[in-house]
Amino acid sequence: MVSVTLSIPEDVKNKMGRFSDVNWSGFIRRSIEQKVKQLSWREEMLKKLEKDKDFEEWCTEMGEKVNKGIAERLKKERLL
Repeated sequence: MVSVTLSIPEDVKNKMGRFSDVNWSGFIRRSIEQKVKQLSWREEMLKKLEKDKDFEEWCTEMGEKVNKGIAERLKKERLL
């Protein structure tokens, strides 16, 4: 396991000392793990959305072609 050293203001350190029942190292470790998990999930979702973007663009393009075809047919039939 890797060690990390951090600096905190003296007044915060004094306040932390009042709560000796808290495992501050464990708290910080869990907080970091949770944040890394959140960021990893976000990164994964952004990758999936990027893949879906191509599909969405294709669907939009097909919809526009269909609408154009319908409009042309209706013009020919003088319904538009």
